[in-house]
Amino acid sequence: MSHRPPSGLAAVSAALLAMSRHVEMRDVLKTIVASARELLDAEYAALGVPDDHGGFAQFVVDGVSDDQWKAIGPLPRQHGILAAMLQEAKPQRLADVREDPRFEGWPDAHPDMSDFLGLPIQDGDETIGALFLANKRCPRPTGGCNFTEEDEELLGILAQHAAIALTNARLYERSRELTIAEERSRLAHELHDAVSQKLFSLRLTAQAAAALVDRDPARAKGELQQVAALAGEAVDELRAAVVELRPAALDEDGLAATLRNQIQVLDRAHAARVSFESAGVRALPSAQEEAMLRVAQEALHNALRHSGAGQVTVTLVRRASDTVLRITDDGRGFDTQAVRRAGRHLGLVSMRHRAAGVGGRLTVASEPGQGTTIQMEVPCG
Repeated sequence: MSHRPPSGLAAVSAALLAMSRHVEMRDVLKTIVASARELLDAEYAALGVPDDHGGFAQFVVDGVSDDQWKAIGPLPRQHGILAAMLQEAKPQRLADVREDPRFEGWPDAHPDMSDFLGLPIQDGDETIGALFLANKRCPRPTGGCNFTEEDEELLGILAQHAAIALTNARLYERSRELTIAEERSRLAHELHDAVSQKLFSLRLTAQAAAALVDRDPARAKGELQQVAALAGEAVDELRAAVVELRPAALDEDGLAATLRNQIQVLDRAHAARVSFESAGVRALPSAQEEAMLRVAQEALHNALRHSGAGQVTVTLVRRASDTVLRITDDGRGFDTQAVRRAGRHLGLVSMRHRAAGVGGRLTVASEPGQGTTIQMEVPCG
């Protein structure tokens, strides 16, 4: 009889519920792998999503430390047992993977594996992933225990639901890509309108200065000063737009590093001093990180364009039960009630929607002459 941690319907249900809680692709992959490893009591688990070039677009492991994973080296290619699962689209259950004729060896830092159970994850006729486990953990009085038919059946159920979760994650990513494309289009229109107006004014002012050079040098000098000011504003518009259009490298760098990089650009582009501080911040779900980044961008836009602030400070800190983003400026401030009554929102409605959409909340504190503080809080998982 195979050994397994508390299982049965409750354990399977818990694994499936965990998979259904996430929509981001990376989060879904991690949850599938962790659930499979725990459910079948294996030492190692992995899931690879193939690309079209003989490798893997994503490859997630569980049971291997970060240092081990770095030491192993590049992602595996589609060869050996992995290739068989993807190409033949059938389960692979082996007493010792090292003795299989398709086995091609491992990198030096790779952990040693023996018993092996792998299944393809399929969406219809398309194989969208390969899920496998190694080294079943159980008493070994006779030298081994290996994965059973029951294990294979259980992993098959998990793989079917994993296919649904992965398909939903892919649909979510495509939907988000469309949203990003729409956002980029909107920003492009705004950029065109804003910079075109600045350049049109710049051209007219330069023409006026040229006409006044001979007959009224003093006025010509004033017009040229205005030319310089308009050129500076146009540069600010362009730099700020580049920050918004630049893809946020949240997956690679995380929220804190992405904010720091963008704030350094804004600090160089504007007369106001813009600074960033962070403490104790850990990785958040992708949707929360993206929402916090967008709220920070909107609040910084308001502070730098409308408040007349000399100092803008952004802080990102982790507390016991939540992560807090705070944007504070020493600008002219505003009457929040008056702004609401006048129908001017300064992006506050959009920021509140972003916060609420990821289970967080947004608060705004401002008074005329007292600056503004915008704070977003999201719960820690």
